Amino acid sequence: MTLVYLNGEYLSAESAKISPFDRGFLFGDGVYEVIPVFGGKPFRLAEHLDRLDYSLSQIGMTNPLEREQWQDIFFRLGADVATPDQSIYLQITRGAPLQRDHRFPENSAPTVFVYAKPIASPSLQPQAGIACITAPDWRWQRCDIKSTSLLGSVLPSEEAARANAREAILIRDGMAFEGASSNVFAVIDGVLRTAPKNRYLLGGITRDVVVELLAQHPDIAFSEAAFTAVELRSASEIWISSSTREILPVTLLDGQPVGNGEVGEVYKRVWALYVAFRQSL
Repeated sequence: MTLVYLNGEYLSAESAKISPFDRGFLFGDGVYEVIPVFGGKPFRLAEHLDRLDYSLSQIGMTNPLEREQWQDIFFRLGADVATPDQSIYLQITRGAPLQRDHRFPENSAPTVFVYAKPIASPSLQPQAGIACITAPDWRWQRCDIKSTSLLGSVLPSEEAARANAREAILIRDGMAFEGASSNVFAVIDGVLRTAPKNRYLLGGITRDVVVELLAQHPDIAFSEAAFTAVELRSASEIWISSSTREILPVTLLDGQPVGNGEVGEVYKRVWALYVAFRQSL
């Protein structure tokens, strides 16, 4: 039995129910977070909850719970998972006002849903190279909001899976800002680059860790600068990052090798810095 939290109650997943009028169900009117837990400790919890607050503020909502309440929920659900390495999913919608109307409802209590599941223990060794594809970015222009309206990411993710690839790197107006569910780094002309935060990408927590680590190691040439799809295809190294996948090197893009087709030396250096940071926590 999987234990979940729904609107103040701890229930089995089988018995948890929401109204068909819930705005998350009808409109995708809500936000979510995915928080990795390594060794029983949520990774960068404050930063994840900061991003949750930001997403809520951008859709005109306030956080329905205090941080201590969130931590209590995570602890209770985490204790029900067999492994100390977990993924916590939380979702908040604008509630179920018993009528379908595009306008914000008045006096509608939000729906709060949380569950935890086991994930593979994090690796200490550099990750193996993966394949990615590029795909058009058809999403809206507020990708900085971690919205539950995810069809624009679901479709290219499925396209990637059918091509035996792990991720789709999305191209908007000739620019490669992020993946369907990841941030993107590329070594271009000897400089590691990732797009700066803007409305066309979600500011990833793992991305931010990498940026912070690079600021402490100026010997690694780095710039927060967007790059074109043409530059991406000429990169000597490409990586993707996300909370649960951490940092993965891309060695095949659209069926063509990235650089020499091997995991790059810049990746190996940054991976070692990231692992040391993760272990320090």
